[in-house]
Amino acid sequence: MNGTTAPPPPPPEPLSAPRRARAGIALVFCVHGAVSGSFVTRIPWLQDRLDLSTGQLGLALVMPAIGSSLAMPLAGRFVHRYGGRAAVRGLISLWCLALALPALAPSLPVLCAALLVYGAAAGMADVAMNAQGVEIEERLGRSIMSGLHGMWSAGGLLASAFGILAAHLDLDARLQLAVTALVLLALAQPVCRGLPDIRAHEGAEEPPRFALPPRSSLVIGLVGFCAVFAEGASMDWSGVYLRDVTGASATVAAASYTAFSLTMAVSRLAGDAAIRRLGAVRTTRVGGAVATVGGLLVVAADSPALAIPGFALLGIGIAVIVPLAFAAAGRIGSNPSQAIAGVATVTYTSGLIAPAVIGALAQATSLTVSFGLVTALAFALLLSAGALRLAERNSGDGNVTATSPEKPSGKDLSTI
Repeated sequence: MNGTTAPPPPPPEPLSAPRRARAGIALVFCVHGAVSGSFVTRIPWLQDRLDLSTGQLGLALVMPAIGSSLAMPLAGRFVHRYGGRAAVRGLISLWCLALALPALAPSLPVLCAALLVYGAAAGMADVAMNAQGVEIEERLGRSIMSGLHGMWSAGGLLASAFGILAAHLDLDARLQLAVTALVLLALAQPVCRGLPDIRAHEGAEEPPRFALPPRSSLVIGLVGFCAVFAEGASMDWSGVYLRDVTGASATVAAASYTAFSLTMAVSRLAGDAAIRRLGAVRTTRVGGAVATVGGLLVVAADSPALAIPGFALLGIGIAVIVPLAFAAAGRIGSNPSQAIAGVATVTYTSGLIAPAVIGALAQATSLTVSFGLVTALAFALLLSAGALRLAERNSGDGNVTATSPEKPSGKDLSTI
């Protein structure tokens, strides 16, 4: 140390084309969700083609989460080296192309390898686009992250509808997913032109290839963990819960997933207005309260008439928590991508273990007890909401302001 300090990075510049930037990143989220929605509808086809048991399929479906967790720290390096626009374009293109891989697998080991690559591409693109979304939100001066995640949900729902139609028509998934991958790849290219070219300031140190998440991002990640655990449990087990606990028919049981997914998507699309009015912390507490009420309805339900509204309230309550967690992480220190990767790793881990924990607890006790755990984690959101204070964007008069001016983003924004 020579007693001198480095000059502070330049302050953030306003977006030169804010509507174009916001529309561009929203469509990137939509494309990312569409890839996921396209894949999940053809999982039964994969199981039938490779004659996989439930256990074998479960093993294969763990691979995307493992691939994502391993590869997400690399995304910050891509953003630093190539700039935000090029990193998002390259990684979202890789993610689109990865959609075609699983259907081409001739055996379980090859399927696991393909899904590992698929998950790695998903995770890196996820981190890069969330980092871009946080930076655009910062430059716009108002909350947009909830709406971006709503676009992800909308893209997934739209693509899953096409996937269901393809399955109904008995189309070969190899052809359907390959064509879908190329269509989404073609859509991603013009969409990415609307993104700002965010770059690290001169002299910024390149992120390491692999690094432990910052301690501050782990605290934020635990909030996301609670929300994603409830989301994963509800998505995977709501139908079984309605069938086995409330005696619902197969059609009604399937409707519970639809109700949960739709409320999640709509709540995310509308969530930015609530965040601007209430702020991140109060919005999280309100969401936790709503999700807790939903969980209590599910636990108390002896009929579908109580359980379905309960799952819908769970979806409404947790919808904006993960977008807020990413927004808070993106304002930590000088390397937002690394912090976002840390939060994403924790939340992906939650989504990975939630279905298994619910199943194991149900096996030992009952599904009702399992969703008692979900309800407890929803209640924990009320207690831990303060960790998202860095995502607080509401100044109280409808104008959005940053809450950590002592930590400027340190990134230059070129014209679009």
